[in-house]
Amino acid sequence: MQADTLALKSVLGFDRRYVIPTFQRDYEWTLEGQWKLLYEDLLSAAERLQKARAQADALNEPRARADQKVTPHFLGAIVCDQLPSSTGGVDQRAVIDGQQRLTTLQLLARGILDVLLETGSQRAPQVRRLIQNPADVAIEPLDRYKLWPRRKDREVWPSVVADEIPPGSGHLYLEARAFFADQTRLAIQAEPDTELLDAIVDAFLGLFKLVVIDLEENDEAQVIFEVLNGRQTPLSAADLVKNLLFLRGDLSGEKELDQLYDQYWAPLDEPWWKATVGTGHAARGRRDVLLSAWLTAVSGQEASVGHLYAQVRSYLATHPRATEPVLKELNDYASAYITIYNPDRAESPVLSRAYSRIERIRVLTAVPLFLWLRILPPETLPLADHEAAVAAVESWVMRRMITGANTRGYGNFFVELLKSARAARGAGQNVAQAVIGALGSAQGALAWPTDEEVAVAFATNRFYNSFTQERIRVILGAIDRQLQTENPRTEPAEFDYEKLQIEHIMPQSWQTHWPLKASDPAQLELAAQHRRSVVQRIGNLTLVTPRFNQGVSNFGWDAKRPEFSLQSSLQLNKPVAASEQWDESAIHLRSEELASAACRVWTRPFQSVSVV
Repeated sequence: MQADTLALKSVLGFDRRYVIPTFQRDYEWTLEGQWKLLYEDLLSAAERLQKARAQADALNEPRARADQKVTPHFLGAIVCDQLPSSTGGVDQRAVIDGQQRLTTLQLLARGILDVLLETGSQRAPQVRRLIQNPADVAIEPLDRYKLWPRRKDREVWPSVVADEIPPGSGHLYLEARAFFADQTRLAIQAEPDTELLDAIVDAFLGLFKLVVIDLEENDEAQVIFEVLNGRQTPLSAADLVKNLLFLRGDLSGEKELDQLYDQYWAPLDEPWWKATVGTGHAARGRRDVLLSAWLTAVSGQEASVGHLYAQVRSYLATHPRATEPVLKELNDYASAYITIYNPDRAESPVLSRAYSRIERIRVLTAVPLFLWLRILPPETLPLADHEAAVAAVESWVMRRMITGANTRGYGNFFVELLKSARAARGAGQNVAQAVIGALGSAQGALAWPTDEEVAVAFATNRFYNSFTQERIRVILGAIDRQLQTENPRTEPAEFDYEKLQIEHIMPQSWQTHWPLKASDPAQLELAAQHRRSVVQRIGNLTLVTPRFNQGVSNFGWDAKRPEFSLQSSLQLNKPVAASEQWDESAIHLRSEELASAACRVWTRPFQSVSVV
C-alpha cells in the first residue's frame, strides 16, 4: 500500500482517469449535507491565503514563502486500485473508496471554471486540467475525462463537465456545479477589487489536500475501507468483489452488464445474503463466506474471508475470464450454498442430515467440497455416488470429533481432497471413490479413526464440558435416529433433536442419593474420583424432552428411573429405563453400545489395525 498526502493539483493533475466501479451507490452528497460546508472550507482557506500574502507584501517578503506557511485543509482519503491500461495510454485507477468526495471535487472544479471563463481569467486552463486530460495523451475517447462515473451516470457526465450547460436538466451533478459557480460569483462580487478569485483557485489547487491510498497486489481493500470509515456501514469483501467483476467487464467493453447484474448478482444483495453468520472475529456475511468457498473450489487454494478481495483479484488476473461465466458459476454455487444451509431442500435424507450435522458442529472447511459436488451434473455424479461422498466426509469429520482429533490443517486437507476429486473427474474416474479413497489414505494426524478408536473414546473420554452441548446433541441424536431405524417394532417418529435437553443419568451431584459403599477412606476417595470422571462420559449422557421431570434429576435411581420410561419414543432411553441399577458398570456397558451404534451411523468403508 502506498499512502501519500497530496495537494489536489497533484491528485487530479496526473494524466490519469479515475473510474467509479459500475455498481457503487448513488451520488448522495447534497447542499446542506456537504456542498455548503465544502465551499465554506474553500473560502476560508482562500482568505487565509490572502491574509498571508498581504502580510508578505507589507514586509516585502516573497509570496511563495508565505504560501507555504498557510495551514492546508485536509479532505480525507480516497482508496484506489490499479487498473490495466493500454501501453502509452492514460493511467487508470478504480476508486474503491471516496467516490462521493472525488466526484464533488470535480463538480467544484467545474463550477470554479465556469466563473473563470466568464471573467476571462488566465487561470482557466489550470482548472480545466483538473477535469480533463490533455488531448495528446487521450488515446481512447474516454481518456479525456479525469473522472468516469458509474454506469448509471455515464450518459449525463460528458454534459456535466462540458463548457455549455445543457438546458432543462435537474440532475444532482448539475445542481452541484451551479451551486459552486454561484458561490464563487457571490464571493468575488462581494470583494470586486481584490485577488480573491486567484486565491480561491490557488487554495483549491494547493491547500485542499487528500490522502491517496494506492493499493498494491496483496493489500486488503475492505480492511483499509473499514479503518477509514469506522463509523459508517462497513464495506464487505463481497461489495469489493462485485465492483471488481463488473468494472473488469466494463473496461473490457462487455455488453449488457446491467442485465447480468439483475440476473446473477442482484439476488446476492437480498437481506438473507447480507446477514452475518458466525460469532466474534469469525463473524462474516453469508456472501463473503460464499465467495470464499467458491474461490477455494475453483482455484484449488484455501481462500480466506479476511483476504478475499486480494485473492479474487489475483485469481482473475491469472485466470482471465469474461464476466458472464464467472457470474453464472457464482450463481450456481449460491444455489448450492442455499441448499447446504437449508438442508430440508436436499435431494435425499442422507444429504440433508450430513449438511445439517456438519453445519451444527461448525466444520466449515468442508463446505467448498460440498458446493463443488453439488454443481456437478447428475451424469458425472449420480445421487447414490453423491450420497456416498458426502456421507464419507461426514463420517471422517464426526469420528475425528468423537475421538478428540485436532482440527488444525483441515483447510489444506479439504483443498487437497477437492483436488483429488477434480482430478478424478478430469480423468473420467469415479468422483465418489476418489473422495472416499483420499479420506481413507490420510495418515497420522489426519487419519480416519477406526471403530476401535471410537470405542475407546466413548469408554474413556470426558464428553460433558469437553464438547459443546450442541455437539453432544448431534452425536446422541444421530445415534437415536439409527436405533429407531434398526428397531422394527418402533413406530416412526421424527424429533427435533436440537430442542432436546442433555441429561446426566447419574447426576453430577450424586453424593446424597447415590452413595458409594467403601469403608476404607483411601478406597472411598479413589472411588469418588473415578465416579466424578465416569459421570461426564457419554455413556452417562442422554437426551430428554422438556416434559422430563427435572425435579427428580438429582434423586436416586428408584425415583429417577420411571422418568426415563416416559421417554418411550426415544430409543436412547429404553435400555436405560430397563436397567435395574445404574452404576459405573452400567455406564461402561452403555458406552460400548453407543460406540457400536455410532460406528453404524458413521460407517468406515475399511478398517486398519490401530497402533497403540
